[in-house]
Parts: sequence; structure tokens; C-alpha cells
Amino acid sequence: MNSTVNHDAQPWLDVFVSMNDGLKLHARDYGDRTSNALPVLCLPGLTRNAHDFHELALHLAYNDKHPRRVVSLESRGRGRSDWDTNWRNYDSQIEANDVLSVMPALGLGHVGIVGTSRGGILALIIAVMRPGVMAGVVLNDIGPVLGAKGLARIKGYVGKTPPVHNWEDAARLIKTLNEGQFPYLDNDAWMGFAKRSYVEKDGEIAPAYDPNLARPFEDLDLSKPVTTLWPQFEALRNIPTLVIRGENSDLLDETTLVEMGQRHNKMETLEIKEEGHAPLLMDSISIGKISSFFNKLDKEKHS
Repeated sequence: MNSTVNHDAQPWLDVFVSMNDGLKLHARDYGDRTSNALPVLCLPGLTRNAHDFHELALHLAYNDKHPRRVVSLESRGRGRSDWDTNWRNYDSQIEANDVLSVMPALGLGHVGIVGTSRGGILALIIAVMRPGVMAGVVLNDIGPVLGAKGLARIKGYVGKTPPVHNWEDAARLIKTLNEGQFPYLDNDAWMGFAKRSYVEKDGEIAPAYDPNLARPFEDLDLSKPVTTLWPQFEALRNIPTLVIRGENSDLLDETTLVEMGQRHNKMETLEIKEEGHAPLLMDSISIGKISSFFNKLDKEKHS
């Protein structure tokens, strides 16, 4: 493991951890490593990266009352993590194992997890493999049943977006792909979305993920029922859980959310208005709810 202070003087450390197969994974490490508060591990969506959790991480790590360490991990093939030469390793089981390898390398033994979409699926797998590492989990717009409409939308764009020539092109494309999920965003917000989704290198702007992430979707037949994850979800039944759903979500429907509540002993919910898949976790309501959720876990631990 090695770490460096971000060159833009942002309040995090850039940390790189080597996996057993030699790939290096990148994480942003915010806050005080010696804090007694429960550390939080953030796991992004399928093609997403640590940028998505920046506002949440700043609040959790540096608020005056309950500061805590926050680590945002980028899975293989995303963000600044290495791309895998074997696309078959873009597999949720392998990525969950990566998370469990990164945790001890960063001194994380017992954490709260915030998992957006694919990151939430990793949390469900970890709940089966090693439930003791999780004090609580936030599932951001993900559940045991994945909506076919959402899967079709994701399958239709991952690794298939046309090239962009400047940041304005990138923002327009991001808007075209996502405005149905986020109708309230203005031009500045779409540009911010683009800056979190693309990277500029050697004068070229490209998606901040390996296009081969699309390969595992090639054999996905959406005319057949998709495998559900109820056994994995039920492994969370004794772990405090907060499920956030976007009002416009096409991946987590209301029926699934209701059944999740019926099967879980300690589940809270929050619906984010005018957002779809997946809520951006940049608004005061979602940040406040997540903060309160982890603060309550700290209070219960010390009571």
C-alpha cells in the first residue's frame, strides 16, 4: 500500500492497494484515521468512481459534531484503479473479495458501508461472506430484485457511448442519457455530472472506466427472469440497514422496497424526490439521513 496527498490540495489522501493478482486499486481516504467514530466505506456504482461520494465524505469526515474517517474505493477498471486485462474479472464476487482485501490493508476492521447500485450488490455479497465486518449498511437504489427496464438502459450505454470532443459534448451526452432520471438538473449540474464521469488525459476526454465492463452484459437475456438476491439481502437482516430509493428509479421499484422492509428486522427507508437511479447523495436530505444513521450506530455502540 502507498498513499499520496492529492495534488489539488483536496482534503483526502489518494491511496493505492495492490491485489493478489497485481492490480492496484485506488481509494480516497478522508478524515482522521484515529477517530473513535465508525469509519465508513463507500462503494460506487457499476461504471462510477470515488468522485460520486465527495460531498457526502466531506460532511461525514469533517463536520464539527461527529467527524469520522471515510474511504471511497474504486473497483478494478474504474476511476484511477487499474484496468483488468481479463474482462471476466469484472465480476461482483471478485470485486467483493477485493473489498475484503483492501479493508485490512487500510486498517479497516469494522465499518459502515454505503453502496450505490453495484456497490450495494457488493455489500450484499459481503453480508454472506463476512457479515461481521459491517456495523451498518446504506443501500443506494439497489435491492434483491433488479428492474428489467433499468438493466436494459444500463446495458444499452455501458461501453457504447460515442466519443466526445470537449467537456460541453460530454455534458450534453450525460444529459441525454440521464435526464429521464434527473429532470431537475440544470446545465451546471450536468457539467458537474460529466466531470465525475469522464477523465481528460493527453488532451482527450474519455469515460472514467474500462469499456470492457460491458462484456459481462453481452450474454444477459432480459427476456428471461433475472436472478434475484433475496438470500444475500436476508444475510443483512440483523444488520442495521438504510435503503435509499430515487423517486424515478427504474432499477429498484416500490414493490421490492416494501418486501425488503417485511423481510428485514432493522431497515429504514428514504425516497429522494425528482431523482432516479441512482440518487446523487449530494443534497442535504440524503446526506443528513446517512449522517444520522451512522451517528445512531455510534451512540448505540457506546450506550
